[in-house]
Amino acid sequence: MSQSFPAGVGVGEVWDAPTADAPLDATVDVPGSKSLTNRFLVLAALADAPVRISGGLRSSDSDHMIGALRAMGVGIDDSGAVWTVTPAKVRGGVHVECGLAGTVMRFVPPLVLLADPADGPVTFDAAPSAKGRPMAPLLDALRALGASVSSSSDETFPFTVTPPATVPTEVVVDASASSQFVTALLLTAPRLARGLTVRHVGDSLPSLPHIDMTCETLRDAGIQIDQPDERTWVVHPGPISLGDIRVEPDLSNAGPFMAAAVVAGGTVRIPGWPSHTTQPGAYYPHILEQMGATCSLDDGVMTVVGPTGNLYGIEADLGPAGEITPTIAAICALAVTPSRLTGIGHLRGHETDRLAAIATEITRLGGHCVASADALDISPSPQGLSGAVMASYHDHRMATFAAILGLTVPGIQVLNVGTTSKTMPDFPHMWQSMLGLSD
Repeated sequence: MSQSFPAGVGVGEVWDAPTADAPLDATVDVPGSKSLTNRFLVLAALADAPVRISGGLRSSDSDHMIGALRAMGVGIDDSGAVWTVTPAKVRGGVHVECGLAGTVMRFVPPLVLLADPADGPVTFDAAPSAKGRPMAPLLDALRALGASVSSSSDETFPFTVTPPATVPTEVVVDASASSQFVTALLLTAPRLARGLTVRHVGDSLPSLPHIDMTCETLRDAGIQIDQPDERTWVVHPGPISLGDIRVEPDLSNAGPFMAAAVVAGGTVRIPGWPSHTTQPGAYYPHILEQMGATCSLDDGVMTVVGPTGNLYGIEADLGPAGEITPTIAAICALAVTPSRLTGIGHLRGHETDRLAAIATEITRLGGHCVASADALDISPSPQGLSGAVMASYHDHRMATFAAILGLTVPGIQVLNVGTTSKTMPDFPHMWQSMLGLSD
């Protein structure tokens, strides 16, 4: 059967998504958090002494972050299980390749504020499919902070940032498209001579837990941050003292495995689940329970048991944790009642336009999904879903979205499942192992 795909979806390698023939009974060790790994790498690069990081995620995103920091003069030994980061003065006059890593393309440019103007500009570039991701608000903020920024007419890659002679103490940024714009400025702020006050302007602020994660990480490193209101952060200057770091498991990446228990039945256990965390994946247990699952945390192990009856849809505002949307949407596509997921308009600026991609792929299977400016409406399909070749759009979460559906919809194939290497290099093997299958 011939199928058509939008341009740039990543047509190539095809992976047969396995179906679950019986209820699951699996324990899945999830790799370290991408969000925390790349935050710790940046802060370690700016720390007052060498930092040892264990449990860091090995992925294309972290590889690009390590490469970027090395280019800017930081010493990083990641040859073993424990990485050692040796801080150094940030160096200008270099080139940084961001790939598809949003954390690299947002977190690293502000570091140029710390370089010597005599070093010259730093050039940033990214993978072709990343060049539509929003960057203008961050580039505008860097200009306001005294840097000279040169970019294309549409404010995307490639661009150059030249260090300023002096840096103001306040900046405003419109982070409506990405909370990473705020985080990027907060991470560099402690090493600015006079600190920095960051004010968000704009109608909304998505993924607030990610900003909370940044603030908590900075405070744990000895940095004082005041928050006079929910849109303002005052970062005081000071040394960054990290010591030895252990990275939490990535709870967002745990989501597809938790979803597997919900859609296929049975039990999936996730060891290492923190008792306290700022990761957006912490929203999963509450949402999955509303859909009929049972979730329990005992001695650091999160256990998810699938529903014994019907799988129900949900109405949920996912604005605080937008990155879990593809996983929740996959479950909703298999539910017996309609779902409405709101607060997720910012996902149109992620690795792909995730709202359009989710609607397209559910429709491709014979389901019903309508994407509006800020929401997804998903309705049960009377005839059920049918197998098809599904696109991944160079987006790791769209690849795992397809894998979840494949557990109960025979005949699903995933184009370019290797895009999961962005955050889970071993995903196909982990998925097969969960099902008790060999590769």
